[in-house]
Amino acid sequence: MILHSLILKLAVAGAGPHFPLAFTLVYVVGFIAAVTIGSIAWYNSKRPPGWEDRKRPNIVPKVNVSEEDSK
Repeated sequence: MILHSLILKLAVAGAGPHFPLAFTLVYVVGFIAAVTIGSIAWYNSKRPPGWEDRKRPNIVPKVNVSEEDSK
């Protein structure tokens, strides 16, 4: 019993953080990039019903697509 509790204490003490900071930053930056790219794509696509008369925000760049590229 004493040996078991000692091993458990050593395992918990050496565990450290479960999720490193670098992985967290990758996920946060990836999420922000996905939202940004998705927003640009959505604002430059055809509008869904009810959104046809909405204007594009000034921060969203206009993406020009030729007819040949859209086929």
